[in-house]
Amino acid sequence: MNELTVELGERSYPILIGPGLLGQQGLLAPYVKGGRALVVSNEVVAPLHLEKLEQSLSGIDFDVLVLPDGEQTKNLDTLNQVFDRLLRDRHERSTTLIALGGGVTGDLTGFAAACYQRGVNFIQVPTTLLAQVDSSVGGKTGVNHPLGKNMIGAFYQPQVVLADIDVLHTLPPRELQAGLAEVIKYGLLGNFAFFEWLEQHIDELLKLDGKLLSEAVRICCEEKARIVAEDEREGGKRALLNLGHTFGHAIEAAMGYGVWLHGEAVATGMVMAADLSWRLGWITQEDAQRTRRLIERAGLPAVPPSEISAGRFVELMSVDKKVQSGKIRFILLRNLGEAVVDGDVPAELLQQTLAAGDALCRS
Repeated sequence: MNELTVELGERSYPILIGPGLLGQQGLLAPYVKGGRALVVSNEVVAPLHLEKLEQSLSGIDFDVLVLPDGEQTKNLDTLNQVFDRLLRDRHERSTTLIALGGGVTGDLTGFAAACYQRGVNFIQVPTTLLAQVDSSVGGKTGVNHPLGKNMIGAFYQPQVVLADIDVLHTLPPRELQAGLAEVIKYGLLGNFAFFEWLEQHIDELLKLDGKLLSEAVRICCEEKARIVAEDEREGGKRALLNLGHTFGHAIEAAMGYGVWLHGEAVATGMVMAADLSWRLGWITQEDAQRTRRLIERAGLPAVPPSEISAGRFVELMSVDKKVQSGKIRFILLRNLGEAVVDGDVPAELLQQTLAAGDALCRS
């Protein structure tokens, strides 16, 4: 087992990474401070992994809430189901919420923990690659609004993140591929050696090579833990973790949450960000094409939906959380492995990227 630490002073917490962790008896019990918990999962994940989690909670009094699955359920109505259960079963401020699932479950459960009785402990047990390398680490919690993704939420850190590599073998191929988008993101935004490593090993990762998956999760979590420790509340450097998300969130909102998986939208968003970086003269066209090739090799979409007009893209990006002083802030590439935040993108270059469609990054 690899153990990393997110260094946040009194709120520091470990990330546990490795195979076979979920069923280790008593592994999570020390992090359930009040001796009582509510496990929040969904109808897809619970039948696969709840029984093993119960072994890790040996000696803990816990209830289980199984919610519907899907990005479209990440809303205030579903959040209220968590509150209803907590109140009905008389959970006190000393309780712990445990998120067993992917990014939707983790984000929603964490936000419920941040709000219930003004804050209770929670634990992240991510069961998707995307959640293990990204959404479970760093304390971003929240739900979607029809007008924007993750627009209602809070920064709220977990007690521990437990990333069992073995659970990834139960993922459908599409979910695994979506997770690889966030993995590729870390190579592009600040670790070019990792990007090159991914170019060498992407095929083995798609085949669920356990050793390589553990290594990829470890590297991504190290990168995110370092960035979060420097900038917990996204006042500066942490914004780089949104590479591909400005375009990607617009795709998700326009198409309807759940039609495109989050990782699929981010993948296309990164291709669009690379295209815009090339048009700005920051990276070469070969760099942009190299980005697209790796994303396509991961089985991810590289072309935005034809249904979204350039005007609609701009409209949706204008209500994104990254907007500042009325300007859309883009995370772009100065080089492969070096991302920057830019709020002064010339409108004509943005329009060229939005209009490029299938020609993105191609000569």
